[in-house]
Amino acid sequence: MRVWFITGASRGFGALIAAEALAAGDAVVATAREPKSIVAKFGEHPRLLAVRLDVTQEEQARAAAEEAIKRFGRIDILVNNAGYGLLGAVEEASAKDVERVFSTNVFGLLTVTRAVLPHMRSQRSGRVINISSLGGYGAYPGWGVYCATKFAVEGLTEALAAELAPLGIHATVVEPGFFRTDFLDGQSLSVAEPIADYASTAGATRTRAAELNHAQPGDPARLAKAILALADTHRPPLRLPLGSDTLARIEAKHRSVDAEVAAWRELALSTDGV
Repeated sequence: MRVWFITGASRGFGALIAAEALAAGDAVVATAREPKSIVAKFGEHPRLLAVRLDVTQEEQARAAAEEAIKRFGRIDILVNNAGYGLLGAVEEASAKDVERVFSTNVFGLLTVTRAVLPHMRSQRSGRVINISSLGGYGAYPGWGVYCATKFAVEGLTEALAAELAPLGIHATVVEPGFFRTDFLDGQSLSVAEPIADYASTAGATRTRAAELNHAQPGDPARLAKAILALADTHRPPLRLPLGSDTLARIEAKHRSVDAEVAAWRELALSTDGV
């Protein structure tokens, strides 16, 4: 029996992953700002521990990890899922907007990871699964600040994977495309005050997001099953893109980068010393 520690487990991807893990016979430490919401969703279960956790609070993160160890004796899989979106042009995002989304999506992920890793290091085993986005690989107008948080998650995971590998711990960053969750609802998304000059860029993205809400191509239930499959593999990847839209975005970016490198190769090489 493996022990999962999942942040943002009261709804969306977190709740679905928790349900799949329980169905597989594993134990789940499901965290949320209000743990009663987890009990309301799953009911009482001998392999489920609902824990209060605001990921931006370091003391709560440490207490949640200790509670998990006290109940189940170990933590095998950490899923850093908690996060939310910020829709708006880079200039439209206020300093407060930016600080809040980074506090949850980046600093919160770091806080929870720091709380859990000492236990994994003592075990010399574990999996860290960080939920990023297709926006963590290629940014879009209107999602600049949100994408910046996910770019940070990508870089952190890449370094973590190298640092943790000698200790028997694997780190993977998961890059979902657009899935039919409540991510585009007000509960999971903050929208910046619009500036008219960005109507054709960030404004168009706002319109598209409203049209796409609950009509996204990805099936969240299938994503949860994919996370279980990832946990089962003995040689997990550094990156796991999920969804045809993510694959298309990655391939398009590679083509663009390759073309730009070729066009600017001479100038790039000119800066080397003789």
